[in-house]
Amino acid sequence: MRPFFSEEQDDCLGFSDQDFQQLSAFVQAQCGIQVPIAKRTLLIEVIQERLRQVGKRTFKEYMEWLLGTERPDEELMQFIDAVTIRETDFFHAADHFEFMVKTAIPELIKELGAGLSREFMIWNVGCSTGEEAYTLAMVLQEFSSHYPGIPFKAKVLATDVSSRALTTAASAVYGMAKVSPISLEMKQKYLLKSREPARRLVRIVPEVRAMVKFRRLNIMDADFGLREQMDVIFCRNVIAHFDRPTKEKLVNKFCHYLSPGGYLFMGHSEDLGGLKIPVVPSSVASIYRMPY
Repeated sequence: MRPFFSEEQDDCLGFSDQDFQQLSAFVQAQCGIQVPIAKRTLLIEVIQERLRQVGKRTFKEYMEWLLGTERPDEELMQFIDAVTIRETDFFHAADHFEFMVKTAIPELIKELGAGLSREFMIWNVGCSTGEEAYTLAMVLQEFSSHYPGIPFKAKVLATDVSSRALTTAASAVYGMAKVSPISLEMKQKYLLKSREPARRLVRIVPEVRAMVKFRRLNIMDADFGLREQMDVIFCRNVIAHFDRPTKEKLVNKFCHYLSPGGYLFMGHSEDLGGLKIPVVPSSVASIYRMPY
């Protein structure tokens, strides 16, 4: 049986294309995230940094240690953190948020009392550095502000496999360029400028931060360990690169936590057609609903 690493060296680490493919498969098996070939250079940089951090000399030595029988759990988490942080944006695919405000929230209030008799619950799967989670919280705040006589209560559970991404998300600090998709009106309501203008940083206001709870979760785990039932699940561009059996398995696991009548939002490129799943398409592409 061929070892995990290659004996044929094509760079200073002894890291061949075949090694990359095997390491990419390992990352996907561990946390469900695919590392495409376009990120080969990034992966090499991550390994070089980990070699410096842990005092290993070569890729071969590092991988034998990382994947050996006495696998170092802390280093495994550090490695996964370094390769799995993905880019997210505020208000990406704005039609989803429009549908949520105009259709999903009013229906779930009327039919389930969500947000009134109990908290309205949203689960943001694969939240990365928090932009989507805070977008959801702002949208919920905006909805509530339009109905001042209704005591609307809502929470966002935001999960990701990367501890480092979650630390960034919890800080709620972003560069000015990052928040450019947010409207001027909402920036004035929900962002605080740094006391040092030259740094060009903003922070999400406390009332929005308080609505979001961040938690580490690996979607490849057998048990998610969630007690909450969700009214809405945002799982956009998380499972796009999985094969169909894995997609079907994961969507069914997500739907286990979706309330009857609840909505599942997927990425526009994620086709669930033909999968044996309990949700049905809504009137808007990539949005699905759990039947009662």
